[in-house]
Amino acid sequence: MKLTLTEEQEMLKKTARDFLADKCSKTFVKQMEESETGYSRELWQEMADLGWMGLAFPERYGGGDMNFLDLAVLLEEMGRACLSGPFFSTVVLGGLPILDVGSEEQKQEYLPKLILGGKIFTLALTEPGYQNYNASSVTVEATPDDGNYIINGTKLFVPDAHIADYLLCVARTKSENEVTIFLADAKNPRINYTILKTIAGDKLCEVVFDQLPVPRANILGQLDQGWSAVQKIIERAVVGKCCEMVGNIQRVLEMTVDYAKERKQFDRPIGSFQAIQHYCADMATDVDGARFSTYQAAWMLSEGLPCIKEVAIAKAWIGEASQHVFALAHQIHGAIGVTIEHDLHFYTRRAKAAELAFGDANFYREVVAREMGL
Repeated sequence: MKLTLTEEQEMLKKTARDFLADKCSKTFVKQMEESETGYSRELWQEMADLGWMGLAFPERYGGGDMNFLDLAVLLEEMGRACLSGPFFSTVVLGGLPILDVGSEEQKQEYLPKLILGGKIFTLALTEPGYQNYNASSVTVEATPDDGNYIINGTKLFVPDAHIADYLLCVARTKSENEVTIFLADAKNPRINYTILKTIAGDKLCEVVFDQLPVPRANILGQLDQGWSAVQKIIERAVVGKCCEMVGNIQRVLEMTVDYAKERKQFDRPIGSFQAIQHYCADMATDVDGARFSTYQAAWMLSEGLPCIKEVAIAKAWIGEASQHVFALAHQIHGAIGVTIEHDLHFYTRRAKAAELAFGDANFYREVVAREMGL
């Protein structure tokens, strides 16, 4: 694994940073948090025109023919900018699973629409009472009925479901360990949505399926054998979320160092005091450790290498590192850092939500221990 970005990745990083700095001000982020949809259709189309939706998809579907490591670079910049909208749910949770296990007909039908920015996708996985990321936690059922499957039940914390065109719904189709992924029309009137109030201001929904018919042709992958595909979705989602968190804490480190240079006490910048210097050094150590572990996992995913332990290490590390970085950032900023006028709250709220996304640090410590044979 190389620890530096390629020339193409550096160009992607710079282009994304410049674009998001121009288009995604904190005033815009606040507007998106307060809006019902949570995203701007105009910005969404501009991102599609830049090729961001299709970045990691093959050229034959209209994509950029790049890989997940390239996508990781883009996701880091989105985390840095606190970008609102359904990019993560559409590309990482929706599109890449279709590329993984969809039939060629499904890929030809859905991926070009996604890549052009015309359709929004998301994943409906977690449920009330969901205890763990395993097949037995899926209780929403899909029962066969004259060529269709009828889906009943409730999913929770489904990102951007209220604006989605398609839902990838994970449902039990036989025993507790046999599940199937269905591609459902999200606009069907037998699906009801409730937007949940969240700390991050993102749009997570409760989704209720009321006798929803889904054609057998809309099964993604193999009937009753969907959990292996779900595991890959979760694995990639974890790393993608870590990439966003790396961008988040990197920007907070920069904001804090700048503040320490400018803020004066006792006729000198507070950054000249050893305690503040050590705080910033600790933050930098946490940020770099998070970046290296995250990019190692992203590289291994791109290469198709087994990386259960590496993915778990990245998520466990960044969950704790994020807490440490924000505790020190707020301590250095003092009172100004907890005001709504300061940008720090955008990053803090998103980080608290991301710590729990797809499993917290304790969950992934258990995964690492299990992979070590303990």
